[in-house]
Amino acid sequence: MRPAGAGLRTGSLRVRTVVAILALLVVLLGALAITVEATLGGRLRAQIEDRLHDRASAAAALVGTVDSADLADRLSAQGLSVLIRDADGQATVAGPSPEQLRKGPKGLGPVDGPGATKPSASSGSAGTGASTSGSTPATPGAKAASVTITSSRIVADEQIITLDSVLSDGSTIVLTADASSVGQTLTQLRWVMLAASGGFLLVAALGLVLVVRAALRPLDRMTRVARSIAGGDRGRRLRPTRDRTEIGRVALAFDEMLDAVEGAERKALEAEARVRAFVSDAAHELRTPVAGMRAAADTLVRVPSGPAERERLASHVAREAGRASRLIDDMLMMARVDRGLELDLTSVDLGRLVTAEAERHRLRHPSLDLVITLPEGPVVVDADQDRLAQVVGNLVDNASRATGGRGAVELRVTTSSASDGGRLARLTVTDDGPGVPAEERERIFDRLVRLDAGREWSGGGAGLGLPIARGIARAHGGDLVCEVVPSGTAGAAFLVTLPARVIPSGPDARRPVPRAGRADRAEAVRA
Repeated sequence: MRPAGAGLRTGSLRVRTVVAILALLVVLLGALAITVEATLGGRLRAQIEDRLHDRASAAAALVGTVDSADLADRLSAQGLSVLIRDADGQATVAGPSPEQLRKGPKGLGPVDGPGATKPSASSGSAGTGASTSGSTPATPGAKAASVTITSSRIVADEQIITLDSVLSDGSTIVLTADASSVGQTLTQLRWVMLAASGGFLLVAALGLVLVVRAALRPLDRMTRVARSIAGGDRGRRLRPTRDRTEIGRVALAFDEMLDAVEGAERKALEAEARVRAFVSDAAHELRTPVAGMRAAADTLVRVPSGPAERERLASHVAREAGRASRLIDDMLMMARVDRGLELDLTSVDLGRLVTAEAERHRLRHPSLDLVITLPEGPVVVDADQDRLAQVVGNLVDNASRATGGRGAVELRVTTSSASDGGRLARLTVTDDGPGVPAEERERIFDRLVRLDAGREWSGGGAGLGLPIARGIARAHGGDLVCEVVPSGTAGAAFLVTLPARVIPSGPDARRPVPRAGRADRAEAVRA
């Protein structure tokens, strides 16, 4: 295994490809040469063996019609070493001996076989080297019809091939042929194939270099595009025409990587811009209460004043300190939402929680016309009660600021079917304020974003209430959105959706969930 952190092996792909293919060609050519040599050598030796069998069969047919010396001369005239031994043991030898054939043309000389003598002119042979010992001329046709080959045996080596045939009359014919020509032919073939293979490999190497260079040209283009992108041209892409090939898949993955990197870079820049804006806005928001506290404290210290004035200035310091504290708390809560809230989930009746929050806000905003609409039965959700109460409180505070603290605000709890077959708890908070423009319905959930109407009121928030509420809702598996109000209707509508627990039917379903105040029945409660 490669050690961790080891660099990528970057040997030349062209060289490795060409060398690998050439090595494969060498192996294939070597295998082809061995196969051809073995096949051709076997075929040539088989032809010699067939020729020996043919000569032996022809000689057997002449036995009894031609004397042994004449028959041996006829066979030796075809370049064979001949030994004919009749049934009485009389031997007739003609042609070069096997040892002379083994030595080649230089070893050929007079034939001296066992019991053999120089042929005479009266022997009827035309100067052949055959001789017989005590032989008599055969009577034509005496044995021709009855002599056949009963068995034969081949003995061969690299230089000679010998056929030993036993005839039906008890005589033996031994024919030996020179096989050195087979080796010479194979040697010539070997050199021819070696030269041809060398030329073929040279041409193949040149062709492979050109083909591999053309095949790897897209990699050069990828390199140029990568360097161009590194130089700042972020819009360059390869865009392969066929994404199912090897290089096509690499190019497609390269483009997808660039898209992801570009998207990540864009998101990082946007996140950095948001953080900068958030820090700038947070500093601006904190500067206002800090400046107020500083001015009031400086006045208390430097300017003599009466008890009433000192109490007013002290109240101002406390109010601005509370405002700064709330802003810091909201910023900390926003950081927790980003990091991931730790929720203490319990069974919560959404109607009961909304009623309790409405009662609390009725005390805080006595001029607010607050209406609650609840369903007949309980709407139970698994939620962190304190966090969910914070969502409701933020939405009511937002509606109160939008209406100047004197408008009408409705909190409606309903249920609906979810796409996965479950149930959804829905909390809709509507007001009769100036409303939210269509292009601002998503932007208001960004941090420290306040619409002009919210800024004009002296009690405007820091612009973190809605982002915090959405973060808490999403941490519960739900969401918070700004809905589109019907045409001709003033105000804004915010919808919170949460997964609702399905209340089973039966005796347990009739057991009421405790409620606070007057929210134990479906009615409108005005604060």
